[in-house]
Amino acid sequence: MNTRNGFPILGFGCMRFATKGRSIDFEKAEEQILRAFDLGITYFDTAYIYPGSEDTIGKVLEKHHLREKITLTTKLPQYLVKKREDLDKYLDEELKRLRTTYLDYYLFHHMTDIVQWEYLLSLGVTDWIEEKKAEGKIRHVGFSFHGNTEMYLKILSAYSWELSLVQYNYMDENSQAGREGIAEAYKRGIPVFIMEPLRGGKLVDLLPEKAKKEIAADPHGWTPAEWAFRWLWNQKEITCVLSGMNSIPMIEENIRIASSTEADSWGPEEMAMIDRIRTYINENTKVGCTGCKYCLPCPRGVDIPSIFSCYNHMYSEKKSSGRKEYYQTIALRLEPADATRCVGCGKCEKHCPQNIPIREKLKEANKALSPLPYRVVAKLSRKILVAKKKKKTS
Repeated sequence: MNTRNGFPILGFGCMRFATKGRSIDFEKAEEQILRAFDLGITYFDTAYIYPGSEDTIGKVLEKHHLREKITLTTKLPQYLVKKREDLDKYLDEELKRLRTTYLDYYLFHHMTDIVQWEYLLSLGVTDWIEEKKAEGKIRHVGFSFHGNTEMYLKILSAYSWELSLVQYNYMDENSQAGREGIAEAYKRGIPVFIMEPLRGGKLVDLLPEKAKKEIAADPHGWTPAEWAFRWLWNQKEITCVLSGMNSIPMIEENIRIASSTEADSWGPEEMAMIDRIRTYINENTKVGCTGCKYCLPCPRGVDIPSIFSCYNHMYSEKKSSGRKEYYQTIALRLEPADATRCVGCGKCEKHCPQNIPIREKLKEANKALSPLPYRVVAKLSRKILVAKKKKKTS
């Protein structure tokens, strides 16, 4: 297994263990964890809200005496924290589930807006971190992120983070934290870990037939998943890629790939293949936005590229995928950035290299991305953020 910054370049994302009925199939999960460990995977990532995951990992590690041999990460559900006491409550519960006295890395889960961190600051979170480090319960801290590049950079600059976990793949190169955010983390010496390298399997299962046929005919002999993984590992800025592996063959295949790839090893041919795959995927999209951001800043704060990215994902993948991304990157922000703020000034269209009728497309996107149930949830979520902002400043 290749390594970077002292980590294996492949980590085990423990959100998608095989299930039996409504519960995790413990025997299968145990077999998979042990096989992964035997083949060199020593980084395991879970979270408070992954049903049964922490408890399953804890039982396996305890049963096979593996705790000291692996790097264990879980996440604080910061969105559930109302008062300082909650920080202890969730940490202690997670340590109990995991049957351990300490965490190698503790991440603040699902950060989307700097307001979330500012609220935690108002509760004294930095003192709390130092206290828990002194007690030996936490060794390192980081955050996992779902939002846009601007917010990622703000959160990145707000604390001395020791790890950052972001969604990133060849279709998210200019969305979420994006290549710009990853480059800044690398510049600061903060290890960047990747989640959703295959966009939940969509870069395998939902590829257009043209893309599948071209990949199958390519002399490299790589699978769609292998192209996606190698594209990531070709970037030296990326320390580790997490994969939600739930079968032994998947584990063995991913480790094979991780053991035969190096950073900066791709040439023009490989890059051109990814460009063609993107093109095939984007043929089903609604707006020809490249994410160049020439249309920004919008005088009204509309995040035009992010909205179009979510809108396109509704049709290149599934409607629910685009709406979920929209909820994470647009709706879960204190300062509104949705299309309803557009006043039709047309400034954006004057700067768009693709000559996109942005005002018209924003109306289409807003209608598609924001059906009534999503608007209701978004409104409630923003109320929570506003309440936290007010509490922090009071």
